[in-house]
Amino acid sequence: MGKRDYYQVLGVSRNASEDEVKKAYRQLALRHHPDRNPGEKEAEERFKEAAEAYEVLRDPQKRGIYDQFGHEGLQGSGFTGFGGFDDIFSAFGDLFEDFFGFGGRRTRGRDAARPGADLLYDMRLTFQEAIFGTEKTIEVPTSVACEACGGTGREAGTREEVCPTCQGRGQVVQSQGFFRISTTCPRCRGEGRIIKNPCQPCSGTGMNRVTRTVLVKVPAGVDTGTRLRIPNQGEIGYRGGPPGDLYVRMHVEAHEFFERDGDDLHCQIPVSMVQAALGDTIELQTLDGPRTVSIRPGTQSGQVARLRGEGVPHLKGFGRGDLLVELVVRIPENLTKRQQELLREFADIDKSKKPSQKMFKFWSRGDKAKHTEANQ
Repeated sequence: MGKRDYYQVLGVSRNASEDEVKKAYRQLALRHHPDRNPGEKEAEERFKEAAEAYEVLRDPQKRGIYDQFGHEGLQGSGFTGFGGFDDIFSAFGDLFEDFFGFGGRRTRGRDAARPGADLLYDMRLTFQEAIFGTEKTIEVPTSVACEACGGTGREAGTREEVCPTCQGRGQVVQSQGFFRISTTCPRCRGEGRIIKNPCQPCSGTGMNRVTRTVLVKVPAGVDTGTRLRIPNQGEIGYRGGPPGDLYVRMHVEAHEFFERDGDDLHCQIPVSMVQAALGDTIELQTLDGPRTVSIRPGTQSGQVARLRGEGVPHLKGFGRGDLLVELVVRIPENLTKRQQELLREFADIDKSKKPSQKMFKFWSRGDKAKHTEANQ
């Protein structure tokens, strides 16, 4: 799929001013910044797309080429977009500092330390584990500094060299007619330096992949979609930068009997016609153990009994929700002859089986209305 129109990406008109373009990009960068959306691929793509659009529309020369020739014109002039987050933060470090008070996830400069990437782990929980909390040990694939080179990526006793392509600037300048366009150096990827003697065990990356064991303390009351942040358990930083964070996203299995609605629990229990009519006391097995539920005489099917404090613990606060028990009256099937006789005797003495005069008039009025509609 081709690239979207840059004006459409930023949501501005084609004659938008520089301030309008900057304001629109600020809003999109704030919304889709990777630190605010760790592990969200769609947000990352929107962040990159907005940065590319802003890079073009903020520059009068690039904007002029784009307005006249579109994306193909920019490619012909040497602009191909950003290779990744490093390029974006390198290009807009000062701008991010104006926007957010910090320079993005990475600090400008080829020798600057950079935080490691955040990691996302999906954890499955049983219904009870989510309600009452638990502790789980998980295995997280991640990177650690290479022991052979100490994380430098080069063989012991060797040094990095100045990139001959960009002469250590990290940027290369390409001329197209009257235009000069600066892009990230493709050889050193903006670092300004290259490693001629890479470390063999880590292939020059300075990192090795390992599986880290992490203990996750799941608080009571989490639900599907809840994310727990575990600081400093993400990828290692670059050039001594701090490690990223680990985000654990919860997926809670459904329960065969209880359903959750926020911090309340719902369930249905069947009661007999006799229990509903005469009242009774029944025992209900809840997540906390057996509880007594009182059925009032004359209970109708669908009425709800509330057991306060028997629901889900409040994740952010004290106390618990309630357990709502819906009473479902069951009509008996396959009655014995004696049961039928007793019900007929009851019907004979039950005056309520005959409709009142008021109800009879209501039914008659409804039938008359239906008859009138049918003949229209």
